[in-house]
Amino acid sequence: MSSTFATKVTMKGNPVTLAGREIEVGQMAPEFTLTANDLSEFKLSSLKGKKVILSVVPSLDTGICDLQTKRFNKEAANLGNDVVILTISMDLPFAQKRWCGATGVDKLKTLSDHRDANFGEKYGVLIKGLRLLIRAIFIVDTKGAVAYKQIVPEITTEPNYDEVLNALKKVQ
Repeated sequence: MSSTFATKVTMKGNPVTLAGREIEVGQMAPEFTLTANDLSEFKLSSLKGKKVILSVVPSLDTGICDLQTKRFNKEAANLGNDVVILTISMDLPFAQKRWCGATGVDKLKTLSDHRDANFGEKYGVLIKGLRLLIRAIFIVDTKGAVAYKQIVPEITTEPNYDEVLNALKKVQ
């Protein structure tokens, strides 16, 4: 059973309530199972030993999510082989695959949480009642701990990319 908690996240100025558990920097990143574009299961543990950026978006078919994902795809080219970027949304895998093909995004992996909101609840980013994810960024270090967390206060605005990239440089 999931819990709910209040947060200072808004969507178009209206507060949202999140379901799941709030995670903190320093704790081990919760394992999750998501659906890849080919409908296979994807687990965080498959990236053990890599630095992982979890770019969380409500839907790739919205303007800010589109910008965020394209920006991280562009940044991925300069981050090296030890960094993996995952974009996670509730979009169906077919929609994610179509979006990636239409936009040329090929340096990051899009994953869907649509089946059971496994990721959204474990990371505390599921909007109660809407079954969408908020906008957030997490960095998981090579040992599997959460090294950085950015919860974007207003879902309709972009994250602070420079802060994420600077935090990544400090991650082991």
